[in-house]
Amino acid sequence: MDLSLRSWLIAISTLACFSTMAIAADMSSSAISERIKPSGNIHLEGAEPVVAATTTPSRTGQAIYDQYCASCHNSGLMAAPKKGDADDWATRVSQGDAVLAEHAIKGFNAMPAKGTCMDCSDAEIVAAINYMIHPN
Repeated sequence: MDLSLRSWLIAISTLACFSTMAIAADMSSSAISERIKPSGNIHLEGAEPVVAATTTPSRTGQAIYDQYCASCHNSGLMAAPKKGDADDWATRVSQGDAVLAEHAIKGFNAMPAKGTCMDCSDAEIVAAINYMIHPN
């Protein structure tokens, strides 16, 4: 075997070994769970299939506001309507709930889509809007 080919093959196998070790080195709980998760389900004839719950509990409007909205809506940053300020909200509220929700969910002017809460459901966003309009 040619010496340069042999050197090349050794380098490739060494690289493959180290790259596999780097992948397996992630020992976080989420990485381990991902590696050992089931690849399928077994259903025995005559038995009812087990259905896993896929819904997550809904967060309150205040919880969403506190985590994602307060940084802009407390101070009115970039013309964001301030929480509980009827004058700031009047024009927006007059457009109707559907328009208000659409702007918050899809983004509008300086408002990013869902106020950057990408894991929020539409209902949670609406709850946060309602909290901002009527905080008590």
